[in-house]
Amino acid sequence: MSTFLGYCSASPSQASISLPGASTFVAPPGFPTSAFSSYYISPASPTAEPQPAIYDPVLGFTYPLNLTDPNTIPSSDPDPIFFPVAKGHFSDEEAAAFVKEVVANVTSVITNGAGQSNCTVCKAALVAAKPAAEYAPSLVPDAMVELCTSLGLHSAATCEEDFTATTFGAIWTQVLYFADVAGLDGDFICNSLSSNFCPRPETSPLDTSSLFPKPKPANAKAPKASGKRVKVLHMSDFHLDPRYAVGSEANCTTGLCCRTNSNNSALPNGDISISASPYGYFECDTPYDLGLAALQAVGPMTGTKKPSHSKAKPQWRSAPGGHGHGGGPHGGYGKGSPWEGDSLAWTIYTGDLVSHDPQSELSRLYTEYAETSIYGMFKHYISGPVFAALGNHDSNPEAIDAPHSLPGPLGQQQSWNYDHVAGLWLHEGWLPESAATEARLHYGGYSVKNHFGLRIITFNSDFWYRSNFLNYINTTNPDNSGMFAFMISELQAAEDAGERVWIVAHVLSGWDGTNPLPNPSNLFYQIIDRYSPHVIANVFFGHTHEDQVMIYYSNNGTVQSADTALTSGWIMPSVTPLTNVNSGFRVYEVDTGDFNIYEAFTFYSNVSAYYAADFDPATTGPTFELEYSTREAYGGAANWPEDAPLNATFWHAVTEAMEEDPGLVETFNMYQGKISVQTPNCTNVKCVAAKICYMRSGSVALGSLCTQGFGSVQSAYPGS
Repeated sequence: MSTFLGYCSASPSQASISLPGASTFVAPPGFPTSAFSSYYISPASPTAEPQPAIYDPVLGFTYPLNLTDPNTIPSSDPDPIFFPVAKGHFSDEEAAAFVKEVVANVTSVITNGAGQSNCTVCKAALVAAKPAAEYAPSLVPDAMVELCTSLGLHSAATCEEDFTATTFGAIWTQVLYFADVAGLDGDFICNSLSSNFCPRPETSPLDTSSLFPKPKPANAKAPKASGKRVKVLHMSDFHLDPRYAVGSEANCTTGLCCRTNSNNSALPNGDISISASPYGYFECDTPYDLGLAALQAVGPMTGTKKPSHSKAKPQWRSAPGGHGHGGGPHGGYGKGSPWEGDSLAWTIYTGDLVSHDPQSELSRLYTEYAETSIYGMFKHYISGPVFAALGNHDSNPEAIDAPHSLPGPLGQQQSWNYDHVAGLWLHEGWLPESAATEARLHYGGYSVKNHFGLRIITFNSDFWYRSNFLNYINTTNPDNSGMFAFMISELQAAEDAGERVWIVAHVLSGWDGTNPLPNPSNLFYQIIDRYSPHVIANVFFGHTHEDQVMIYYSNNGTVQSADTALTSGWIMPSVTPLTNVNSGFRVYEVDTGDFNIYEAFTFYSNVSAYYAADFDPATTGPTFELEYSTREAYGGAANWPEDAPLNATFWHAVTEAMEEDPGLVETFNMYQGKISVQTPNCTNVKCVAAKICYMRSGSVALGSLCTQGFGSVQSAYPGS
């Protein structure tokens, strides 16, 4: 295999594939210092994590070194804490006495609950606890820590991490204050605290009679392809770890590894089982060296490059008919567009920028740092605009986003973040002012028509994520945030204007059904059904760090066939290797007429190779290579025409081929973890059936019907 300037020629097994670029890219050794203009700690070829001095163009300052220094990791969150307004006026002594009485009542309910179901006892305890949140809210977090510890719900350390005011205690206080704890909200809360308390509530019936402004057109069909193709990059779950410590414990016992404060409890204090490479490990998030190697690989492997005038900002135009924001008939960038030709047409990023620190080590400032740094790196290395969605880690507290329906400042708790990312997207030239304004209002979500005429709608999927505890308020309303009302409005306008749409978010709507809440997931499924296949061309997610796909069918998936398959949900694998997966990214070949995907190439870097005896980071960087072509991997087995799009009908045909050939499921399973050596085999009957079921499940209602336990490749499967 010949190598020239980091490029390698295709291997014989790949000769039949028309690759978009090089089949292999070897990152140069050392750190690409041109990525940042200045450094607190310069790269050390490569024996330490560099510390660039990141300037924030929105906030107007440079982030301090102690925010990301591996040796000064904080242990508390300094951000503002929000409590509901107390309904009464107690003195400090009266409030303390009142909460003490409430704690005694809660303890009594729990200890005297013999003969009652766990769910009944849990909800009764919530009812007993609610007055404390209503009349002495600032004292509730300490009371929750006390109850958690005394009742043995968790270890003392976990109780502190879960319920201290500066972590999630203030959030839980809001939930206790506003939720209907005796009703459906209480069922969700108790299930969240422990699945042993209450079973997860099932999907509630949804009245769709007045949900949509207009009925679905008869015989709705996708438009014809134009025959003109562009390259679109998809990246997800970068999870930058600027606190990464080269040489630290990479195989720690708990928490995020490759940190100065991580250790392996099986070894004597100070001993290290696996010394962290500059390029990451399976239990660690993305160090700068790995993230930049991935970005350096994008151009060569996708066959694209940054144009010389790439700093030019797009000239946005109003869409025909005044709908939304974006380009005119020839796109929003005008003549002489820097994004035409051999550049990427655009990029979608499906969320999660921040590392997996415990909440006590996170802060608004740390979140804003990751946003500024990563978007800046994207601008430096990636051609074309980036359309990004927020992930559950792109907030603080992690996964928490407040609906505007909460009163006063409580409904604006995360507005600092929406303002920040909207400002960055505007600064980088990825959104016009009108769409940035929209993102500030709609929780970081927006609708924009890009320069090729495709409308992209992003939304904040934290509003159906089970770890956003504020979702447990008013659970009978599947759109408590108003996010889906905004989506329906934009989709209806797109239908009226004859536009095609991509929907971009982070947390997936279905698969095994373990991530979202059932009612919002069900509402989303109805929206997909109403506006597919003629308006919605594709849906994109991230979150799991794994390569997965879902199929949305008509009529709630009651009949799952090639005739009822409507739209695909592409779930993008991660840049981070956490947990037990390789690092990767993908490029799509997209037609500019129907905006369907006609080919998808997934690239990966083998994390195990960074620890091979012959790998010397002083002489070479990570290798990224072609993992697979979607059409080549599955098209033959599905008997799929060479000129047909890789749409929902294609993916349904793939699942039918899997039913005939279980070996195809093992291929899918291998790709799910980006062919990581840590991926368990999927060869038994239960696993095969479960994977096919997950692929056909775009909602919680469908995914929960599948055999559980085989959804993720990040740990061993049941019975293995």
